[in-house]
Parts: sequence; structure tokens; C-alpha cells
Amino acid sequence: MKDRIQVKDLVVRYGEAIAVNGVSFDVGRGEHLTLLGPSGCGKTTTLRAIAGLEQPTSGRIAIEGRPVYDSRTGVNVSAETRGVSMVFQSYAVWPHMTVFDNVAYGLRVRKQSAADIKANVERALDLVQMRPLADRAASKLSGGQQQRVALARAIAFSPTVVLFDEPLSNLDAKLRAEMRVELRELQRRLDITSVYVTHDQEEALAISDRVIVMNVGVIEQIGTPEEIYNRPRNRFVADFVGSANLLKGQATGPGFFKTADGTMLRTIGGGAGSEVAVRTAYIDLVPPGMDATSGDNRLKGTVRQRMFHGDFVQYLVECPCGRLIVRRPPTNLLDEGTEVTLSFSPEHTVLLQG
Repeated sequence: MKDRIQVKDLVVRYGEAIAVNGVSFDVGRGEHLTLLGPSGCGKTTTLRAIAGLEQPTSGRIAIEGRPVYDSRTGVNVSAETRGVSMVFQSYAVWPHMTVFDNVAYGLRVRKQSAADIKANVERALDLVQMRPLADRAASKLSGGQQQRVALARAIAFSPTVVLFDEPLSNLDAKLRAEMRVELRELQRRLDITSVYVTHDQEEALAISDRVIVMNVGVIEQIGTPEEIYNRPRNRFVADFVGSANLLKGQATGPGFFKTADGTMLRTIGGGAGSEVAVRTAYIDLVPPGMDATSGDNRLKGTVRQRMFHGDFVQYLVECPCGRLIVRRPPTNLLDEGTEVTLSFSPEHTVLLQG
């Protein structure tokens, strides 16, 4: 079996409301797949259905080739026998237990021997760098330490699949960024198969092998982080993932697009379309007196606003085709009111579907 998880035509209803509407995807062995989307898009419901914590209405879910849910045949394997582990947003760490006992809990439920429990707990705590705190009460841990304990508990019994439900959302920004790196390294080292749910697009792009962008219960696009960012399929993906300028107009032929004001742009993506996306980071700003040497698409504009964000400066530029946002490094700052040329390449001018 190439795929460790298979989801086919999954539907989850709550009365008349459809939370998940015909979702299908596969997760390969050792792959880290992220379900990304806004609140209420169905990503957590999909994850819980894989775990066996949510009752689907119809469809099929298989793990390691074995059906764990199939509406056609009536199969519905219990959550505890699916061979998956789940890491929750709330950590679910028991404060009255020590770190060791928290991690050992699932192993004791599975009736492992004392020697096996000790070996597996120590191995898991070593992986998350928490073994020196094995005897500490969980109530004395920081948020980041509690998340490490939850992760150690999830991997202690060597599950085939680990499911993550927004596990870093309760951490502060700096710790969240550090934990992303650790989580990615751990996933690679253990070669575990994982499905990760988040609404944070930066997090999804940073840690995933592939990303599924969901909206109102359906899949908008599946691809690598680079594909999702550089080749958004439609307006929703372009607008939700990263920062993009959306220009209205009409495709006039393969590789050409005319904006509403008559400006001609070269694009990638064939077929019909009435909108193109240009990422804010892919636009060069050329001040007066300098040649715009890069980019086939060039527009004249005026800087109307400059905002300093630390790692980048955001400019709001007024152009004949509308207002464009441009993000540039915080060097060679341009003053508000400066006349500029905007330059961007056709490969970063993406014709959107729909």
C-alpha cells in the first residue's frame, strides 16, 4: 500500500447542515498533510471522522488499506482500535499526574508490561526533550512543555497515524514558531504519517508536504505549499493563503489578460478568467530615474501609504488598474507620494478559475 490513509466521498451532516460535503484525498506513508481553512470549513470534522470521534453520514475511510468506516458495507471501527493517535488543541494533559504518568496512561490502558511502559515512555520523552522533567507534576509545566507532553503521549505507543487538531494555537507567537521546527524535525525522524489541522496559513506552508485548502465543507485545492502559494486555483485560495492583489478584467487569449482599465498583462494559466492574482512579495518597485529591468508587466503608480512591519515594508500604490499592495525588504525606503514603476513577471501573474 502506497497510501496510509484514504478518504473517499466523505459526507458529514448535522441535521440539515452539511459540515463536510464529498471530500476525497489520500495521505502517503510518512507524509505530513495539512487541512487548512477558516473556522467552520469542515477541517476539524474531517480529522475527527478519521479518528473515529465523529460519525460520518456517508463515504469511506481506510487506514493501512483496512476500511475503518464504509457507509456502503456498514463498517465502523471504534476509535480505540483504529491505530491512530490524536494531539488536541487543549493538550488534554492531566494536571494531577506527573509527566511520566501522563505519557504512560495510554500504554497502561493497552496493558503493556511495566518494562515496556518504562522503555516507551522514556523513548517518547527523549524525542520531545522532556525526560529530565519526567517526575514533575503536569500542573507545574509551561504551555510549551504541556504541548510536548501531549506529543510524547501521542507517539509513545508507535501509532501508524498521528492526527493534530490545531496543537500550537494556544502558544505565543515565538514559541509557536519554535515548536513548528521541532514538530517538523520529529515527524521526519520518526517517519510518521500525520494529518494536521490549522487555520494559520503560515504554519501550513512551513510544516507540510502537501496542503488541502478547504472552504464551506469542500476542497478548493490540493498541492505542495509552493503550488498552493504560487499557483492558486481560484480567488478563495489566492486571498486566503498569503497576501495577493486581485485584478479584475478578462483573459484575451493564452497568456494575455486585459485589466478593467485596459492595461495588458502577460500571465500563466490558460482558458477563460476574469481575475488574476499577483502576490505582494513578487512585485518590484522602481523609483524615478532607474530602469525597470525585470518583469514583462510594468505599471506606473504612486506610493500612497507606507507601513513598517519590521521584516518588510508594505506599500499601498495607486495605479490605473487599482490600488496594489507591495511588500519589500526594509531597505531603500520610498516616501509617500513617490512616482514608481511596478514590475512583475508573467509567472507570478496567475489567471484564476471561476
